Amino acid sequence: MDKILQATADAAWILGEEGHDPLRESSHESRFAISNGFLGVRGARAATGGCRWAIPARTYVAGLFDTSTADGAIPELVPGADWLRVRILLDGKPLVDDPGDLSSHRMTLDMRRGVLLTECLQMNTPAVGVRLRTLRLVSLSERSLGLQLIQLDVEHGEVAVSLEASFEGMNLGLVAERVGQDLGVWRTPHSRKGLAMAAAPSLQVDGDEVPATALGELRWSWTWRSRPGQVACFARSVAVTRSDAPDLDPAADARDKLGAAQRLGWRGVVADHEAAWASRWRCSDVEVEGDPVAQQALRFAAYHLNSAANPADERVSIGARALTGDDYRGHVFWDTEIFLLPFYALTWPEAARALLVYRFHTLDAARAKAARMGWRGALYAWESADTGDEATPEQVIGPDRRVVDVLSGRLEQHISADVAYAVWQYWQATGDETFLLDFGAEILLETARFWASRARVEADGRHHIRGVIGPDEYHEDIDDNAFTNLMARWNIARGLEVVTLMGERWAGRWTQLSSRLGLEDVELKQWRAVADTISTGIDSSTGLIEQFAGYFALEEIDLADYAGRSVPMDVVLGRARTRQSQVIKQADVVALLALLPDEFIGDTAAENFHYYEPRCGHGSSLSRAMHGLVAARLGEPALALRYFHETAAIDLAETHAAIAGGVHIAALGGLWQMAVLGFAGLSIGADGVAIDPKLPASWRSLAFSVQWHGRQLRLRIAQAEQSLEATLEAGEPMTLVVCGTSYALDRDGALHISLREPQNAAA
Repeated sequence: MDKILQATADAAWILGEEGHDPLRESSHESRFAISNGFLGVRGARAATGGCRWAIPARTYVAGLFDTSTADGAIPELVPGADWLRVRILLDGKPLVDDPGDLSSHRMTLDMRRGVLLTECLQMNTPAVGVRLRTLRLVSLSERSLGLQLIQLDVEHGEVAVSLEASFEGMNLGLVAERVGQDLGVWRTPHSRKGLAMAAAPSLQVDGDEVPATALGELRWSWTWRSRPGQVACFARSVAVTRSDAPDLDPAADARDKLGAAQRLGWRGVVADHEAAWASRWRCSDVEVEGDPVAQQALRFAAYHLNSAANPADERVSIGARALTGDDYRGHVFWDTEIFLLPFYALTWPEAARALLVYRFHTLDAARAKAARMGWRGALYAWESADTGDEATPEQVIGPDRRVVDVLSGRLEQHISADVAYAVWQYWQATGDETFLLDFGAEILLETARFWASRARVEADGRHHIRGVIGPDEYHEDIDDNAFTNLMARWNIARGLEVVTLMGERWAGRWTQLSSRLGLEDVELKQWRAVADTISTGIDSSTGLIEQFAGYFALEEIDLADYAGRSVPMDVVLGRARTRQSQVIKQADVVALLALLPDEFIGDTAAENFHYYEPRCGHGSSLSRAMHGLVAARLGEPALALRYFHETAAIDLAETHAAIAGGVHIAALGGLWQMAVLGFAGLSIGADGVAIDPKLPASWRSLAFSVQWHGRQLRLRIAQAEQSLEATLEAGEPMTLVVCGTSYALDRDGALHISLREPQNAAA
């Protein structure tokens, strides 16, 4: 067990924490969380101290949603039992009696292996000294499985040792159906979903098995006498399964999964898990030379992104904090499609596909929401849980402790275009025809239909969309938000494009789909009219895009006067004055520049970026990544790098106290986008991959892998040499466009291209 409990030697793969800081403990639990897209476990300490630590470590199960009442209250992710609880007694006294005893405690997240390691040395009594080392994982190979390992090395002393292992917090939002010695089954009170947890613990002392004393209901104990040099090894495997229907019992599946794990043995479980992680890293690692802080941040981002998805479950998506914390009740926002999907589409297409099929399964709920509000097509929930019904609360408590009405559930409608955008990006990245025909086309058409019915033609002959909220949520109930309108136009255009595509390539399927949706030529003609005449907010004389109607007339405020503030600008100014100002919460027009770069030619993008960038207060964790991406593409790598490090600091710097509710998974997706889509300048289309690098001066090199249409491509950009090395590792020959010049790329070997003077271009 010694070797397994040792962290990877390369410090670039390690995130560590020494000692114990009670003020930051909840933030560390988020940062050091482990997950596999089905199970998530926060990074709480391994051993309990007497009865003092009453709050169990949160275990989350994707898709396990319930409401607090049966009358349509807001659904939230329900925590499962803490299956890691261990209490060690020496002569009847707790080994760890108080968190303050953990001065020698070290916690290590080994991102390469996907495991959390802890170690502490207890020498606080003359009678005995012990070293405690632990490992925990949730398997990336078999997502139902969790594993806990503990090794207790006796440095000196002979005492009576007792180890108690238990499950705690078994009824936090769950109702026990039956709980026995090795298996528990619970139900959510209102949604009636089932959760089963089966466990198999064991203990060896100096290689000999020590029998357990059953204490009942997922609780065991072992006793023995210590001696100097003694090694005790505890292992606990757990299998967790979920059922979504009241008449389905998840217990048999849990027992089967646990039985398979026992036959494999915990060493086999570890080996399979590490192999699965090695495979993920081969596809998703980003290597930076010259900036170790950026390197660690990108590894941390990829670790949590790889941990968050489950390609085997098309009924769940990724919440705003993934499976690392309670914030936002586990709800799914536009974050998933806009900030996460690019990573998955280009490094893990199976995961991207599953996330988008989740949106297909919630399409009927989106249709129902649109119909309730008087429109056609599909209007997706701003906050979505398992059913896709709108899950945004109508009121919340604001920073000033006053009740605030939440309008985003009704007015933040760009979510439908965001989902459509992700569908199209996946299609461009993969060419997955089955997905397009079975799922994607219908999403694109129904969201396009929504926008065509939502926009209204007025006396000026243009179509307007009134009464919305854009990404900048400081300004509510506004008209003609540029982001919303231009994304709606883009969505309609893609809907019409898929009509043409299906008619030309899959005429039979198009006949079936158009008949089922009732789509006729007269309606498609109306779509084209909307797309051609929708209000854009673009001033033809200056090229500036007005964020929404009337924005340019609002009060200008110099945000430099508020440098060093520790709260968002709407708290500083108050909600009323903020609404009457040009202060922006997060990227809005800048988000348009990021998502639709081909729409802005010449100097238009730069002019709009430099107009809106100083007006943004970055009151959302999503904002800086969008700004950094655009700055990098515009050839301002120094500014982009500043945004990169500010985004990384959200979850990694100790100056931020806001991650107690979980990591900011969308910001982590934004880090990857800034590196790959920004600094590397990667872009994709149906006909190939393009790259136009603009690295920060401090980055000596940047290397990463992407997948496109069944191909695996490895790219490395060298700063000093101003060169690109491209290797096609798998798949058929393809075209790679470098700084505007096309090259043929095949499996014959690496292609070396000068970024100073491209040559050897394909004809």
